[in-house]
Amino acid sequence: MSDSRITAEAAELLYREALHLDRQAWDAWLALYLPDAEFWVPAWKGEHQPTENPDRELSLFYYSSRRGLEERVIRVRSGKSVTTLPLPRTAHLVGNVIVEPKTPEAIAAFSTWTVHLYHPKDHKQTVLFGRYEHHLRRTGDGWAIARKKVILLNDRIPTLLDFYCL
Repeated sequence: MSDSRITAEAAELLYREALHLDRQAWDAWLALYLPDAEFWVPAWKGEHQPTENPDRELSLFYYSSRRGLEERVIRVRSGKSVTTLPLPRTAHLVGNVIVEPKTPEAIAAFSTWTVHLYHPKDHKQTVLFGRYEHHLRRTGDGWAIARKKVILLNDRIPTLLDFYCL
């Protein structure tokens, strides 16, 4: 398969992930992740250096498998997470997708992102931005997310932070 086709497929997966988050289509979003998928948002240990190991250093979020994401979705759906009521409206923008093949069955996709959030409760708007590092693995149905690392560049946030904001 050509590199341009793989890049297009990876980009489409990233765009689809963003769309599912914006639509709050949690089941469709979770289905993009492999059961052993890691989801990590490192903290910053210096002005230009994020933490490097989620087991030994501080993280904003770290789930070692999709199960952690599933549990978070259950909490959001249940309404037991009062800080998320009502959920903000989001618009995820993903761009500058660059793909690096690792093996015939695995690729790394690097991109930039911006998320615009509107908070209906207080009518405030927030913009978050950063870089994504997705590791994708080929399955029988196409590509799936094996690992997602989110580098949040503006980590001084005036509001809540949750998986759907990133």
